[in-house]
Amino acid sequence: MGKYKVCVYTIAKNEEQFVRRWVESMQEADGIFVLDTGSTDHTVELLQDLGVHVFQEEIRPWRFDAARNRSLELIPEDYDICACMDLDEFFTPGWREELERVWHPDATRASYRYVWNYLPDGREGTIFWPNKIHARHGYRWRNPVHEVLTRTVPTREVFVTMQNVTLEHHADPNKSRGQYLPLLELSVQENPNDDRGMHYLGREYMFYGRHEDCIRTLKKHLAMPEARWDAERCASMRYIARSYAALGNSLEAKRWLLRAIAEAPFLREPYVELAMKFYEDKNWIALASTSEMALAIQKRPQVYVNDPVAWGETPYDLAALAWYHLGNYERALKRGQEAVSLAPEDKRLRRNLEYYRSHAQNSASLNV
Repeated sequence: MGKYKVCVYTIAKNEEQFVRRWVESMQEADGIFVLDTGSTDHTVELLQDLGVHVFQEEIRPWRFDAARNRSLELIPEDYDICACMDLDEFFTPGWREELERVWHPDATRASYRYVWNYLPDGREGTIFWPNKIHARHGYRWRNPVHEVLTRTVPTREVFVTMQNVTLEHHADPNKSRGQYLPLLELSVQENPNDDRGMHYLGREYMFYGRHEDCIRTLKKHLAMPEARWDAERCASMRYIARSYAALGNSLEAKRWLLRAIAEAPFLREPYVELAMKFYEDKNWIALASTSEMALAIQKRPQVYVNDPVAWGETPYDLAALAWYHLGNYERALKRGQEAVSLAPEDKRLRRNLEYYRSHAQNSASLNV
C-alpha cells in the first residue's frame, strides 16, 4: 500500500467486452468497486471472477447522478482517494505512482490527460483534462446526465495534475445515446441557470439534426449571465453556425463563425470551420488568410471543446489548396508536405502533394 488508500469505482450495465482490460488497468488501486445497474450479459460474473467488489441495484427512474452517488456510497469510509473510471476507459500503467506523487494532504481533486476518442486511422482525436479523481469525502454527483462532481463541504477545492499518465476511452460504437436527450431536457428543467447544461442540450439537438432547436437553445445559453467561459461560448457559436449551414443559410453560418473567432481568438477551431466555408466558396484569398491564422495557433488547449479536425492535417490541407490556387506553389508544397506528414496514408493528400511539387519545380525552372 502507498501513502494513501486509493480505490476505483464505477457503474456498469452490459459491459462484458470491456471488463478484463478495465480491471487489468485498475489493478494498481487498493480496491475496485462496481455498481451493476441491470446487466443481462456476463458483466457481473466476469467482474467477480477478477476479484472486483460488485453490487447489483437498479436505479429507477434512471439518472446518472443517482447511480454514481449510490456507487460512491458503497465505498468503505477509510479510503482516501476515489477514482471514478468507466469500463470503456483504461489507464496507462503507472497511474497510481503518479497520483501518489502529486497528491498531498490538502488535495481534493486530480486531473489527468484523457483521450476521449480516436480518428479512423487510430490517431488520437479529442483530448482534454478531466478531474474525476477526488477525495473520498465531501463530494456528490449532480445532473441527470453529463453529471459533474460538486463540493458538499465549505472547504475549498485544491486541484493537482497528473502530467505523466493518460486515460484512454474506447467507446462501444453500437451503444445508443438515446437516453441523453430526455435526460438533458430534464437537467435544464431542474437547473435552468446551469449554463453547462444549456450548452450540452443545444449541442445534443444539433447531433439529432434538430437545428432550429439547437440555434434557439444555444442562443439562450449565450444570453445567460452564468455563461462566461469564452471557450464554451465559442463552441456554442460554432454549433449555431453548423446548424445554420445545415439549414442552408451559409451567410449566417459565416457570421456566427466570425463571432466565435472574436469570442476566443486563441482557439484554432473557429478559424478552421470558417476556412472550410471559404473553401466551399472558392474564396482562395480568404481561405489562405484564415487557414494560416489557424496554423499560427500552436498550443492545443486543455479543454473538452477542442476539435481533433483543427489539430490534424485539415488546416494544412486547406492552406495548401489556397496557395495552390493563388499560384504560390512553394507555400502550397510546404503546407502539403505538412498535411501528408500528419496523414501519410491519405491518397488524396499524397496526390495533391505531387501536383504542388510539380508546379513548384516548373515555377523554379522558369525563374532560372
